[in-house]
Amino acid sequence: MSLTRVPGLLFGGDYNPEQWPEEVWAEDARLMAEAGVTMATVAVFSWSRLEPRQGAYDFGWLDRVLDLLHEHGVAADLATATATPPPWLVREHPEVMPVDAQGVRLEFGSRQGYCPSSPVYRAHAVRLARAIAERYAGHPALAMWHVGNEYADHTLECFCPESARHFRAWLGHRYGDVEALNAAWGTSCWGQHYTALDQVEPPRKAPGPVNPAQLLDWRRFCSDALLELFAAERDALREVTPDVPVTTNFMSILHGLDYWKWAAAEDLVSDDAYPDPADPAAHVAVALSYDLMRSLKRRPWLLLESAPSAVSWREVNVPKPPGMMRLHSLQAVAHGADGVMFFQWRQARYGPEKFHSALLPHGGTRARGWRDTLALGADLRRLAEVAGTGTPAEVALVLGWDSWWGLEAPESMPSNRLKLKDLLLAWYAPLHAMGVAVDLAPPDRDLSGYRVAIVPNLYLCTEEQAEALASFTGELVVGPFSGVVDASDQVHPGGPPGPLRRLLGVEVDEFWPLPDGAVQRVRHADGAEGTARTWTEWLRLPDDGPADVVAAYEGGELDGLPAVTRRGRATYVSCLLDDVTPVLGEVLARVPGGVARTAVPEGVEAVRRDRHLFLLNHTTTPQRVALPQPGTDLLTGTPMRGEIELAPRDAVVLRIEGDT
Repeated sequence: MSLTRVPGLLFGGDYNPEQWPEEVWAEDARLMAEAGVTMATVAVFSWSRLEPRQGAYDFGWLDRVLDLLHEHGVAADLATATATPPPWLVREHPEVMPVDAQGVRLEFGSRQGYCPSSPVYRAHAVRLARAIAERYAGHPALAMWHVGNEYADHTLECFCPESARHFRAWLGHRYGDVEALNAAWGTSCWGQHYTALDQVEPPRKAPGPVNPAQLLDWRRFCSDALLELFAAERDALREVTPDVPVTTNFMSILHGLDYWKWAAAEDLVSDDAYPDPADPAAHVAVALSYDLMRSLKRRPWLLLESAPSAVSWREVNVPKPPGMMRLHSLQAVAHGADGVMFFQWRQARYGPEKFHSALLPHGGTRARGWRDTLALGADLRRLAEVAGTGTPAEVALVLGWDSWWGLEAPESMPSNRLKLKDLLLAWYAPLHAMGVAVDLAPPDRDLSGYRVAIVPNLYLCTEEQAEALASFTGELVVGPFSGVVDASDQVHPGGPPGPLRRLLGVEVDEFWPLPDGAVQRVRHADGAEGTARTWTEWLRLPDDGPADVVAAYEGGELDGLPAVTRRGRATYVSCLLDDVTPVLGEVLARVPGGVARTAVPEGVEAVRRDRHLFLLNHTTTPQRVALPQPGTDLLTGTPMRGEIELAPRDAVVLRIEGDT
């Protein structure tokens, strides 16, 4: 079943007809049909054109655009147009603009110029969303609602008085009264004891470090405040068009928003992803983010924005060489996307994104990019049968936003070098190289469907989360600096790993972060040598149920102390190993019957979607690949078996014959 009732895999991009004379629109629609475009995202930044004055709507131009798209077989991902408020609203109500932590109110002139907590902005946004829904509820082009745009990209937080009132209301709902807040925040430290909730302000710039518990709640609040804003528009749309799915475009693995909560609030997950063509390992990091998107609702998702070639916002905006646009697009489909959309359809002539690539470049149909657009449209039509299929995974990576926010507090930590994305990638990259499918999961999810669960870090760990991990019957790996604090960022009694102590069979006597450039040797029980940087720990083994030592530190102050331990099915890694492969290999070997994988050469990616095997060559040289089973390449119609050669930046999508 298609995500948006449009059959097959979706293909298209952001369309901004208001940037072009109306006589260009007919050419756009004709070329979209020629390229096989099935959906266009429309009206993302159109508020001031749709409502040039308060309550005075001008829908005529959008009527004509949607009619034209429908006539040419193109569906609409119709936006609520609220990503940027119009100038008249900002001038009549300057308080809708956000205020930064230094108390400076930002000015109109870019996008996302709003305070997430502003009741004025929210009322106007909901009114516009409802008006658009009522106008287009029955329009045959309407396939999906697109609320806002890239929430938290430019405006994650606001420190104005209205945000302060909203924050206090949020705290009141969370804690009930000021004494519960004082207990949770540990306000007896540094004399911060409050006697009333109305004394609490957002964590604006202060003379010294701000209470980390307050910062943690502020991160929670900011994610929730934007989610409330999204939900207000979503509810208006659902009242008018209950059968039209609602989404908003995520930004891959974004620190600012708890995507587990956000995904639960929308009908389908969509994402914007822009891997850097200049980074030879970019396909690994983006694969991780795609697996997150698939895991958020455990079903197919939609790549709503990507770049045909160069972007416009890096220091150096490298274009995609021939073959890379296609390869990156097929990679998204391999990891569960039921469509590949781009920013944007027609390349802009002006504004901040005039040098951002598009499906229809400045050079028009003579450009290399247009040939790539035609070819990709044809490829996606050939893969129509892939739509709706799933990706079975036996390994889960655990990611919790509360813990991430606590781990990366800006101050007062043993080391500011611990970054969660790096920790996730350290484990994901070797699994990716082995051809092992990976899901992501929140720390409180039932993991019983997996055979291996890896927790790269769980700095903030509650008793409930510890119980969920303890109940897991597969192989469990827990990374360093885990089980340190509770939900209020208070260190667990007895120290780390807190509620994970019995499960792991270790105690952390002292954190031992390494200075930049320092290297700690690690020797595994089989004699293999490894190295660790950035982080180590002084472990001790308790008398009651101690773990076995799998690897020990060698040399330095920690010489001879445990580095990697195991108790039953639980492995604890107390350091940041430069290479986790020895530990990972040992864990996978302990799984009865092993974990499903597809062996491929370095730089080749193997991903399964149901009975379809995607083989993607991310290298610039031909690669020989042994097929695990015979099948037919959907891209060429060629039957294949045995060993094949993949050309540079080429792909095969094999429909496997027989049982999978």
